[in-house]
Amino acid sequence: MGNLRVSSMLLLSLMAAASANNFHQDVEITWGGGHARVLGRGNLLRLTMDKTAGGAGFKSNRDYLFGRFNMQMKLIAGNSAGTVTTFYLSSEGPSHDEIDLEFLGNKSGSPYTLHTNVFTQGQGGREEGFHLWFDPTKHFHTYSIVWNPKNIIILVDSIPIRVFNNEESIGVPYPNNQRMKVYASLWDADDWATRGGRVKTDWSKAPFVAYYRNFVAKSDWEMQGLSARGKKLLSWVRKRCRIYYYCNDERHGRGSRHPPPPECKA
Repeated sequence: MGNLRVSSMLLLSLMAAASANNFHQDVEITWGGGHARVLGRGNLLRLTMDKTAGGAGFKSNRDYLFGRFNMQMKLIAGNSAGTVTTFYLSSEGPSHDEIDLEFLGNKSGSPYTLHTNVFTQGQGGREEGFHLWFDPTKHFHTYSIVWNPKNIIILVDSIPIRVFNNEESIGVPYPNNQRMKVYASLWDADDWATRGGRVKTDWSKAPFVAYYRNFVAKSDWEMQGLSARGKKLLSWVRKRCRIYYYCNDERHGRGSRHPPPPECKA
């Protein structure tokens, strides 16, 4: 994606595979101006980052209290170090709730990192990170957030990678009373995104381009938990792909001033 111009052949192939969902009707461009473009008849959205704007973003027109949210994404190919491409739910204000999927860029040949987090009343600190088992830059893949009163389930191509249960009964905050909108963005975060900020954005590779399509938001969340097969797949992801789990952070070790969250003890 080294050139902002999308060849007619690529553009036609991307649109042919997209569904009838219409970004013109479903979302609002929130920042970045012309660096966020809805293409064709509204079934494909392109975010671009270069030095003139530093990225772009959009949000859904509707807000939701629980639901299932699907987005197909194709991430930045090549050297994407320093970039962050996102898909997340969020309410507004300093005491906001948020469910994050952040894709941290990499140097060519290194795996993308998918960073997830859950915020409740403005407090996060519940990160899990993954190296995906495929190259997310070659094809579109479906990323899903299921949010209901019982749990939050994050899925990639219908494979569960994370479950965050409602454990308010033992003092764990859970987002269940603030309506949230769907957000997405591409932005420059080279102070932390790639190897803790040690690898910076190479602006000679700009513009950096990410694509979104097939945005579906349903108030019916469809699933309350995982089937037996879903639990097996989740276990496989945790063993093979998870690279960070907040409960195992050494900050929460014995004698630490930062005790682990209550769900970790449970």
